[in-house]
Amino acid sequence: MPDSDLRVSLIQAATIWHDAAANRKLYGDQVRTLAGKTDLIVLPETFTSGFSNDAVDSAETMQGESVGWLRGLAAEAGAVVTGSMVIRDGDAVFNRLLWMRPDGSHASYDKRHLFRMANEHRRYGAGVGREIVELNGWRICPLVCYDLRFPVYLRNRWDREAQRCDYDLLLFVANWPRPRRDAWRTLLRARATENLACVVGVNRVGTDGNGIDYAGDSAVIDASGQPLLELGPAPATVTVCLSAAGVEDWRQRFPAYLDADDFQLNT
Repeated sequence: MPDSDLRVSLIQAATIWHDAAANRKLYGDQVRTLAGKTDLIVLPETFTSGFSNDAVDSAETMQGESVGWLRGLAAEAGAVVTGSMVIRDGDAVFNRLLWMRPDGSHASYDKRHLFRMANEHRRYGAGVGREIVELNGWRICPLVCYDLRFPVYLRNRWDREAQRCDYDLLLFVANWPRPRRDAWRTLLRARATENLACVVGVNRVGTDGNGIDYAGDSAVIDASGQPLLELGPAPATVTVCLSAAGVEDWRQRFPAYLDADDFQLNT
C-alpha cells in the first residue's frame, strides 16, 4: 500500500503536428510552471509529433534531442515527467513511454497493443510486457492509449507472498479521438473499479494533421471508481493530490482482490 500522498499534474494540450521543436516549447513551458509543486507530470501520447504513422520517418533515438530535453526538463521541475514519443531502437520504431526522473535516470514502456484500425501495427513494434515503477511509495503501471481496452493485460493481481497488489495507480497517456470519448470515460472508471487502484488518463485536445478531433476528457479516478477530476476539451494544466489513506481504506473495506482468480500473464 502507498504510505504517502502523491501530487499528480496533468497537461492536456493541442500537440502540434510533426513539429518536435514546437512541441518541446509547448509542453516545456507548461511543465516549468509546475516546478517544485508536484511529484509527477503527465503529458499525452506521442507528444512531440501527434499520433501519426508517418512520424516513423522522423523518429528519434534514445540519444536524440527530445530525450535529452526531457531529462533536463525533469531536473528543472524536480519531478518525474512522463509521456510517449516515437523512438527508433535498432531496426524497429516504438511508441515508447518514458518515465524520466529528476536525477536523470529513466524507465520506459513500449506500447503493447497497437491500434490496427489506424495501421499502427504495420509500422511500429509492439512492447512485450508491463512496467511497474515506484514513486513516493506508490507502485505505478504506466500504459499507452489503446492498452486501456484490454482488461486482462491490465489486471491488478494480489501477491500473497509480498502481501501487496501489483500497483496502486494505473496511468494512461493517449491520443483518443472525440468520436470514441464515451468509451474512454467509461473504461477509465471501469479499470479503477475492477482493479481497486487509482487511474489517471491524459489525452490531447485540438485537431491533428489527419483532421481527427480530440475532446480531451483527461481524468483522475479514485480506487473506488469515482472521478476526482474530469476535464473538458480545452487545454489545461491541473494538479490533483492522490490520497494514500484513501486507497488503503477502500481496499480494507472492499477487499475484492482477495477473491480474485489466480492466473499468469504471458506477453
